[in-house]
Amino acid sequence: MVLTQRSHVRRPTLEDVARRSGVSKSTVSRVINGEARVRAEVVDRVRRVISELGYVPNQAARQLVTHRTNAVAVVAAQPENRLFIDPFFDLLLRGIRRELALHGSQAVLLFLEEPDDYARMADYLGGGHVDGAILFSLRPGDRLAEIVDRLGLPAVFGGRPLPRDDDPARPGRTHVDGDNRGGARLAVQHLVSLGRRRIATVTGPYDQENSAADRLVGYRDVLRDAASPHLVERADYTRQGGADAMAALLDRRPDLDAVFVASDLMASGALQTLREHGRRVPEDVAVVGFDDLTSIAETTDPPLTTVHQDIEEMGRLMARLLLAGQHPTPAGTAPDAPDGGPSVIVPTRLVRRASA
Repeated sequence: MVLTQRSHVRRPTLEDVARRSGVSKSTVSRVINGEARVRAEVVDRVRRVISELGYVPNQAARQLVTHRTNAVAVVAAQPENRLFIDPFFDLLLRGIRRELALHGSQAVLLFLEEPDDYARMADYLGGGHVDGAILFSLRPGDRLAEIVDRLGLPAVFGGRPLPRDDDPARPGRTHVDGDNRGGARLAVQHLVSLGRRRIATVTGPYDQENSAADRLVGYRDVLRDAASPHLVERADYTRQGGADAMAALLDRRPDLDAVFVASDLMASGALQTLREHGRRVPEDVAVVGFDDLTSIAETTDPPLTTVHQDIEEMGRLMARLLLAGQHPTPAGTAPDAPDGGPSVIVPTRLVRRASA
């Protein structure tokens, strides 16, 4: 393959745009940078001239003026192969990317998998390559939260971060989360309303954010004294993890008649195990999942009753909060978030299908 020689045709300049628009160069710069101090008719005229001339701003020079890179780090504390097989993260990333694109920003996807990754991540985030960071799947005590604090980098967290035990007087971290506890209550209340009495749960790993712990608390809110430890099994938010956990529950409590599974992906594995053990769903065992990933919930046998949360909107909210640089309190906000930080809690609802 032969590279063609780069053309020497003169590119339009900022001065060309200013001359044809009949305004100063500083006015053109303000239009390009989206500043509010320019009349609407002038903005329209300058943008029309930019389009006619095919003018492309010098990004390096623009960055020197605005001190912005128009790039946001999206950091996942997940193995790369795990991230791309889970539809939850696909929807979350889609929401983040779409919201950033609306504001002329792009996402730079980074992974934390090994201990050595933290030093590399700190160097990158502190190197002026991004305007801020969106972080999710952080485990309790994860050092990355303290790294972004130390760097003074604007950040929004996906999921409720843990309280800062080292300095409880410091303000909490901005985060977006689903109503995990409330959604779990909806799921278990539905199973109780069906007359089920031996209700098990497959919960997520306790060392990953707080979603698993919150969903377990919601399960126990409803059952209270009936929430036997023998009816609780941990798994890892994978299909195989759900299948293995369901098998362990059946070994301990073969008489169970319902199960709340803390993710749709795990629920699909649980349904497979129930089928292999000759249990009819929902006649023998009713099953409710969490997330409402339609690519899973509508294709399982039978279709899965599950708790819906708007995952793509959660991604959009994370990006919106980061870009806005402020902490609004819209409807659905939990002002008494456990860590005292600004938070947006996305509501949940039950979606009934054939499994329960």
